[in-house]
Amino acid sequence: MRKILGIVGSPRRDGNTSVLVSKILEGAKSAGAWTERLSLPDLKIGECIGCDLCWKSGTCQQDDDMKHLYPKIADSDCLVFGTPLYWYGPTALMKAFLDRFYYYCGGEQQGLLKGKEAVLAVVYEEIDPHAADATLEMFRRSFDYLGMNFRHRLIVPGVGAKGDIWKKAERIEEACSLGQDLTR
Repeated sequence: MRKILGIVGSPRRDGNTSVLVSKILEGAKSAGAWTERLSLPDLKIGECIGCDLCWKSGTCQQDDDMKHLYPKIADSDCLVFGTPLYWYGPTALMKAFLDRFYYYCGGEQQGLLKGKEAVLAVVYEEIDPHAADATLEMFRRSFDYLGMNFRHRLIVPGVGAKGDIWKKAERIEEACSLGQDLTR
């Protein structure tokens, strides 16, 4: 059974990003995958301080929720990263979470994410189809550096107000189909 972990990086609870990631996970679960959704605003995650202690000891010195998430992340087959676009980048919550993947770049845990799949789901208010290009590139490069396979991206412009995603029925359907496809 494939394990798919969804990460919601929006500070807006039950907003457009949350709906999109949930629909991806629902599709995966309906096709037989084990799924779990993390909501970053509900977690305490500090920024990486670059001390390299994790590389030397295998343990991050920060006493926060990432300590419990590292094994869960490494045990997953696919990670679904969901973020709204804030000033043409991911939210600070998502960026801090991703920065903590430094843990996987050295020591005995280096390479634990190699070959795992990554999906990126981005929503934003603008209608410019290129508004998320810098964010896509940042995630693509991060996934490449970690040895992850960037399997799919789901970019949904024109959704600013809470609930706007429901007006994009074809994108909701695409999210469910994507989730089902992740089980293959």
